[in-house]
Amino acid sequence: MRVFVTGSTGFIGSAVVHELIGGGHKVVGLTRSDRGVEALKAVGAEAHYGDLDDLDSLRAAAASADGIIHLAFGHGLSDFAAVLAIDLRAVEAMGKALEGTGKPFVTTAHLNGEASDNVVLSLAGVRSAVATLSPFVHDEGDRHGFIPTLIKIAREKGVSAYVGDGANRWPAVHRLDAAHLYRLALETAPAGSRLDGVGDEGVPFRDIASVIGRRLNLPVASIPREEAKAHFGFIGALAPLDLARSSAQTQELLGWRPVHLGLLADMEQHYFNH
Repeated sequence: MRVFVTGSTGFIGSAVVHELIGGGHKVVGLTRSDRGVEALKAVGAEAHYGDLDDLDSLRAAAASADGIIHLAFGHGLSDFAAVLAIDLRAVEAMGKALEGTGKPFVTTAHLNGEASDNVVLSLAGVRSAVATLSPFVHDEGDRHGFIPTLIKIAREKGVSAYVGDGANRWPAVHRLDAAHLYRLALETAPAGSRLDGVGDEGVPFRDIASVIGRRLNLPVASIPREEAKAHFGFIGALAPLDLARSSAQTQELLGWRPVHLGLLADMEQHYFNH
C-alpha cells in the first residue's frame, strides 16, 4: 500500500515508518520541516510537506493514499482544547477524502478526544480503527514521555515518589510493538475496530519509582494523594490512578503479540544513560 502517515518523524511515528517499509509498504510522511523531509528520505520514505492546520494539503495526501495512519497531535499542550479542535478538523478532512473507498484509516485516541474518534468510526465505506496506546510507550530515544518526566521530577525533588502504597498500576508498551500494532491495524483491522496498545497490562507505580530511585541513588518514598499535584505537576492527577488494562481482545483480533522488553527492563537499558 501507499500509506500516508502523520507524525511520521516523531518518537512513535518514526518506528511506524520503519515497520511499514519493512512490511513492503510505500510511505508518505507528513512533515513541516526540512529536517523532517531529510529524515524521511533517508529511510526510503516520501515526504509530504504540510501541517495539521493545512486541510487542503491533508485532503490531497489522503486522496492519493491507499491508507492512512494518523499519529500527529498538535505542537503543544498550553491550550489543550485548541489542540483537540485542530485534530478534529484534520480527521474530518482526511476522513472525507476516504469515504466510500474501503481504504483503512487508523487513528490514535487521546484524552478527551472522543469527538475525533467518533468521526473516524462513523465514516461510511472506510475501514476505520482507533488505537489507544498505553501511557508509557517506551524505547531508546524517548525524551519527552512519562518516564523521562518522572526521572526529571525525581532529580529536581531529590526523591522518587509514589502515591499511597504505590500499588496502582499503569500499562505500558514498547515502541516497536506499538509500531507493529499499527501495521497490522492498517492491513487487517475490521471497520469500526477499537484497539488496545498494551504490552505490560499494569506495572505498579511503586516499582517504577523504585527503579528511578535506585538508578539515581535517591530515596524512594510514599506521598499522600493530596500532595500528588504539588509533587508531580500535570501528572499529579494521574499518578494515584489504577489504569491497568488488557490487550487480549486486540491480540485475538489481529494476531498481535508484544515481544519486546517490558517497561522495567527497558528503563534499565535506556533511560539513565544521558
